[in-house]
Amino acid sequence: MNESILITGANAGLGKEVARQLALKKETKKVFLFCRNQVKAEAAKKYLEVQTGQKIFEIIIGDVADVDSVRRAVEKIKEPIDAIILNAGGMVGKMAGKMTPSGMNELAAANILGHVILVEELIKHDKLKKAVLYPSAEAILGVKMLGMKPVAMKTSSVDEFAGVLDGSYFGNKFDAVQAYGYVKYAATMWMLSMARRYPDLKFVVMSPGNTKGTLAPDNLPPAMKFLLKYFMMPVVFPVIGGMVHSLEVGAKRFVDGISDEQYKSGVFYASKEGKLSGDVVDQSTFYTDLKNTTFQDNADKAIHRFIK
Repeated sequence: MNESILITGANAGLGKEVARQLALKKETKKVFLFCRNQVKAEAAKKYLEVQTGQKIFEIIIGDVADVDSVRRAVEKIKEPIDAIILNAGGMVGKMAGKMTPSGMNELAAANILGHVILVEELIKHDKLKKAVLYPSAEAILGVKMLGMKPVAMKTSSVDEFAGVLDGSYFGNKFDAVQAYGYVKYAATMWMLSMARRYPDLKFVVMSPGNTKGTLAPDNLPPAMKFLLKYFMMPVVFPVIGGMVHSLEVGAKRFVDGISDEQYKSGVFYASKEGKLSGDVVDQSTFYTDLKNTTFQDNADKAIHRFIK
């Protein structure tokens, strides 16, 4: 039972919907909205209070792509939190390949950097009591219909993971659509390593699946954005079945992931092989690299090369 939950990227899309669903659960006493923008955060808070009839939302301002910003945010958290949902991130748009001050590219920084700091700082200061959920993606296994190839690293060494994070792994042509799966793979392996390091906490990796009503299509290249938003999502995927679902369904995966005991620590849950919706299953049953503890630790070490 989680009485207090922090959600990053909580002012829109999945994050806001997760906050709404959590606020309607009896046991929820406080929901922290971790957002970059004060104005957008205030608007989300007002919306959520109206929608739920609850006055349990508290805003924390922080940017998950900025290490110092996250550390300052953690200092403002005075009470222990039961669970955190690391929702912020995504494909981040045209600037995905741009280098950040950390040395990570923007794609990796937005999806990994601040989340690692947030979790580790909360643990360090004894402010995290129960669970962490990280949203990964079926992109790791590849999405053939969208031209996304499965992640296929040669060695999953520390250097190779570091190359994914700074972009050098991809050579001169940085394709954010392909890089996205690799970045999510690195973050997933970090989470699985944390599950072994902190057995008293629950670390669940959960894909929201192919979810309508998110900003994800807007961050794709123009041609793919048009194809996905105006043809694949509304026309093709519903006909095929098991390929798309509502915002409410995608958010519920996160809510269940931190609340339901059937979801175990150290497991990456996502749709069945070849699907983007429907029931979730343990992805290591058909992507065996996820079970490799050396690969998990290599991802962790690579990430910490960029954290000062």
